[in-house]
Amino acid sequence: MSSQIVFLTHLVLGCVPWLLLFGAYIWPRLDAMDHFDAQRAIAALHSFRFFGLAFLLPGVVGPNLPVGFAMSAAYGNFATGVLAMLALLAVRIRPLFWLLVLAFNLVGVADIALDFYHAVQVNLPAVAGELGALYAFLIIYMPLQMISHVTAFYLLARSQLNAFSSGLGDATRS
Repeated sequence: MSSQIVFLTHLVLGCVPWLLLFGAYIWPRLDAMDHFDAQRAIAALHSFRFFGLAFLLPGVVGPNLPVGFAMSAAYGNFATGVLAMLALLAVRIRPLFWLLVLAFNLVGVADIALDFYHAVQVNLPAVAGELGALYAFLIIYMPLQMISHVTAFYLLARSQLNAFSSGLGDATRS
């Protein structure tokens, strides 16, 4: 089996256990939580994305890892992690917290989308060995990042929908 097929298989199958775990254990807890607390939990998870800067460390990644991919992955993850940390620091200032929650989720999704784009551009599966230690980061952590971003957006949309419908109920009663 070629390294490209192994890499793509790992990438696809990396999503399956997270979806199963998420559906059985994580989503029921997040769904039962207050939306504020659920978003704090998601922000806590993403606050570790500063680790993406390791894409720039020689010895952690191989010398032939395409620079465009490495830079994009490193700084996109770093920006997402810093925004998530700022959201956690802003929990007492609710409007700022919600703004930072939206920001880190938008930046995080854009980072993952750009990383996929760059990975296709540079044919990353052909040089997957150059990812070094960060191979596991892409296969294990990145699927959880995307699943949690989708969940964060769903929770944000649902809370807005609930606020809108409760406002409609008040308007129709007056």
